[in-house]
Amino acid sequence: MTVRKVKSVWNGTLKGGTGEMNITGYTGPFTFASRFENGKGTNPEELVGAAQAGCYSMFLSALISGEELTPESIETEAAVTLGELDGGPAITNIKLTSVVKCEGLSQEKFEELAQAAKVKCPISRLYAGGTATIELDATLV
Repeated sequence: MTVRKVKSVWNGTLKGGTGEMNITGYTGPFTFASRFENGKGTNPEELVGAAQAGCYSMFLSALISGEELTPESIETEAAVTLGELDGGPAITNIKLTSVVKCEGLSQEKFEELAQAAKVKCPISRLYAGGTATIELDATLV
């Protein structure tokens, strides 16, 4: 089983505070403005989108490779909508837009594999089916 770790630190109030996300190879700021307005920095929704787009592209590549074809490229963009649900903020939609170059792949087979990747990649399964448990080890110091 593979376990990956990332770290986030937030200092201050929701609107006035600042944070930093640390991911292998990336350290970047996030703020209220970068999440809910158009401020500089990243936000959790962008990271969710990156995870979804990357996972989908890799899974689709695996499915295409299973057809004994080699995709030249799979470029996927995820548009993540942060809306409101049950009186609080929630991700309400993720729209994937993917462009695939693969010689020898028919349109019919492509559509079948593209839909399968959308449903079966691990990140899609997490979002759609609630397959992950969330554990908490919280310490107050």
